[in-house]
Amino acid sequence: MDRSLRYEGTRLRGWIANLSFKLMKLCFIPRDWWRSHLGRCQRQLLKYLSLVLLTSFITVLLADSPVGAIAQQPLPEIRGVWMTTNDNDILSDRPKLQDAVSKLAQLNFNTIYPVVWNSGYVLYESPVAQRTGIQPFARKGLQGQETLSDLVAQAHQQGLLAIPWFEFGFMTPPTSELALNHPEWLTKRRNGSQTWIGAAGEVVWLNPFHPDVQQLISDLVLEVVTRYDVDGIQFDDHTSLPNEFGYDRYTLALYKRETGRNAPSDPQNPVWVRWRANKITAFMTQLNQAVKKRKPDAIFSVAPNPYDVAYKTYLQDWLTWVRKGIVDELIVQVYRPDLQSFLNQITRPAIQEAQQKIPTGVGVLTGLRNKPVPMPLIQSKVQAARDRGLGVTFFYYESLWDEAPEPITERQSNFQALFNAPASRVAMR
Repeated sequence: MDRSLRYEGTRLRGWIANLSFKLMKLCFIPRDWWRSHLGRCQRQLLKYLSLVLLTSFITVLLADSPVGAIAQQPLPEIRGVWMTTNDNDILSDRPKLQDAVSKLAQLNFNTIYPVVWNSGYVLYESPVAQRTGIQPFARKGLQGQETLSDLVAQAHQQGLLAIPWFEFGFMTPPTSELALNHPEWLTKRRNGSQTWIGAAGEVVWLNPFHPDVQQLISDLVLEVVTRYDVDGIQFDDHTSLPNEFGYDRYTLALYKRETGRNAPSDPQNPVWVRWRANKITAFMTQLNQAVKKRKPDAIFSVAPNPYDVAYKTYLQDWLTWVRKGIVDELIVQVYRPDLQSFLNQITRPAIQEAQQKIPTGVGVLTGLRNKPVPMPLIQSKVQAARDRGLGVTFFYYESLWDEAPEPITERQSNFQALFNAPASRVAMR
């Protein structure tokens, strides 16, 4: 049970006992005193008796149930899907998007995470990006619509949440205008190299400790939260930094100024890892506060890697973020090729701790263009997650049934069987 709820329960029971003691004292007041104060005492007695009736009713409720069971009702499970740049033809074509959102609603999904930040560019109309010189043109759909506004409106019409997704975080291709126009914003390894090869290909990393980089990301996030009727904002595993980076001139000088020492030559040095991770945590804390100031009910969502990898390899200490209360929703990306390795990850202590505090889910891979995932494996992963009280979000929309080894109708009927009853999250906005 949550510690604060235990405290409130104890405080309530103490108040009831104190009230009972006061009533008992009335029984020992001298008879002559009653005669001269009867009218006032009757009013006081009625007041106390009314309170006793109310508190007795509450006590009965508390007797067989912990306070947390009453105060913390189960939250609707996360049933989400990421819409990526691979889904761009759907996002930009209004009839296709209407069909996609309607189908998701029919199959009892409840959340869409559309990409808005990828490859150093925003995927919506952005005055901030235009001022920065990284977005010299507006993003319009095939029918002339503003694509993010259109998606949010359609999602809400169908009862789904829309939470834009900053997929690339501090990562950008070396050929992007962002990297070319602002080389001073990039960080590097100890040997001076800047490029990094990952699932997105060759990229460079913006320095998450540089104030100008932090300002850009903050301005873009607040722009989305302010200009659009979104339900929140989501940050990926790339709102981080591979641990071999951070040896740029700015960061080395900052570390020397704050610690009085040179940065360790070993990128995995625990002190050096902790210092950089704490800097990213401080930025995310400030960003959370800024978002909540603009839109207090916005969901601050994070979709990281499993904790050990996230912290040790990418300096992303998301468990501390959860403990600090700056994460409203957690979706851990668990793209494992088999059920056993999937189970090994979703039963880790960090996930179990998070789900005691906030809505928590796992990312399930439904396929890639050149690597489809069979439905039985998807079903077994979803069932394993749900058996442990976890929601799910699928990567990515097109691979749900369009790019799949089974026929579309079979895949859709299988998802319908998985989510055979609605689980609306709209009421939680």
